[in-house]
Amino acid sequence: MIFIGKFYYLTNQQEIEEGDRRHGEFDLIIEAVNGDVAFRKFKERIEELRAKGDFFEGQTSIFFIQLLEFDRFPRTQALMLNLKSTAGDPLMPFIGCSIPSDQSNACRIYDWKNNEPEIDGTNEKLFLEFRD
Repeated sequence: MIFIGKFYYLTNQQEIEEGDRRHGEFDLIIEAVNGDVAFRKFKERIEELRAKGDFFEGQTSIFFIQLLEFDRFPRTQALMLNLKSTAGDPLMPFIGCSIPSDQSNACRIYDWKNNEPEIDGTNEKLFLEFRD
């Protein structure tokens, strides 16, 4: 199976100046026998990226937002993944649609509350954390 994981992150949250703190999102993709193996491989890769590069510096929190599983990729029509629509300033909530189509919009409301991601009014769980 092919697994695509979507993550949100906060880095350098110990910094005083807002401009020195970062937040964002990223995706990881892997072929694995099941979701548990994919989760483990995702964690290993994130830890490797932190150890060997400039990603996820300082105090970092990573939230696992979504797991998509495919047995194969579409061949006749492209599949849209993770449409994001934001009204106004970047700090405002946004609507995100995982696999929107003409049959289903698969949309949810994403927001940040007290430096934690919230989806449809529910706080997401911390996946991985690094402390200095």
